[in-house]
Amino acid sequence: MGEASTKDKATRTAAQIEADIKRTRTQLASTLDELAMRVHPSTVAAQVKAKAVASVEQKAGRAYVAASGAVEKAKAQFTDEKGRPRKERIVPAALVGVGVVLLLASARKRRRG
Repeated sequence: MGEASTKDKATRTAAQIEADIKRTRTQLASTLDELAMRVHPSTVAAQVKAKAVASVEQKAGRAYVAASGAVEKAKAQFTDEKGRPRKERIVPAALVGVGVVLLLASARKRRRG
């Protein structure tokens, strides 16, 4: 602050000083209200919840992209460039799948019986 600023403050009237005090109190009250809202448990809980939801959504999005890529890669193994099925690859895979299902069913049947 310069010399003029100090001189201005020295010549202020009581009404000006009171107005400054009132303005400062209002600003302080507003700041305190804002701080109280920031640290209020419901505000903190809402922020934590929002961060958790964002994290889950981000991870779910990454998982979706990875799964989508895996599906496309698997699809490419069983179709040609034009999208037609490759019987020479589908039949053996289907037979393996049927075999696994039968094996699991027989193992389950042995446990029961």
